[in-house]
Amino acid sequence: MKKLSIFFLIIISNQLFGQNKTLKANLKNPDLWTVYNRLTPAWRDTIVLNKADDEGMMVLRNFEMSNGIIEFDVKGENLLQQSFVGIAFNIQDDKTYENIYFRPFNFINADTARRSRAVQYANLPNETWFKLRETFPGKYENKVNPVPDPNGWFHARIMIEKPLIKVFVNNSPEPCLVVESLAANTSGKIGLWTGPSTRGTFTNLVLKPF
Repeated sequence: MKKLSIFFLIIISNQLFGQNKTLKANLKNPDLWTVYNRLTPAWRDTIVLNKADDEGMMVLRNFEMSNGIIEFDVKGENLLQQSFVGIAFNIQDDKTYENIYFRPFNFINADTARRSRAVQYANLPNETWFKLRETFPGKYENKVNPVPDPNGWFHARIMIEKPLIKVFVNNSPEPCLVVESLAANTSGKIGLWTGPSTRGTFTNLVLKPF
């Protein structure tokens, strides 16, 4: 009986640790994910989301987060208007969510105006990138520093401490974007996200709720 009690205590402790501490998402188990507007990927440690006309994402089921840190490694392409890669969070459904995404084709663009549009915040469906740029120019997008290789892997860390959202790249101590959330709700699911005409590659998704 004593051994059985210890066994159940270990199970309960592990479950609580998983709910309250760091979670490294299992990208190899299709039962944990829902894919929207993309072909079903090969379930490996590295996930590739294919190109399509509209936005698409791969959402982690049975996990919601309010405040916390989202970390991942991502690779886009240096193709003008064909590489939008990032993370969706506070997901309520496939049309209602916040996201942070990168435009790798703007990382080293010769046009300085384009370089200042390398990382973007949006709150769908109402506060699209276009509406935010038109209404609040320069407030919800920025250049990325340090500047990654537009065709290579880079590391992103999103710190969500509502109302503030901070974006860090390649372990920089300084954020490249700081915005206030525009969402009314505060908790939702997390997903890997790609924009129109985009092939995105992701790995090492780590979630740290607090």
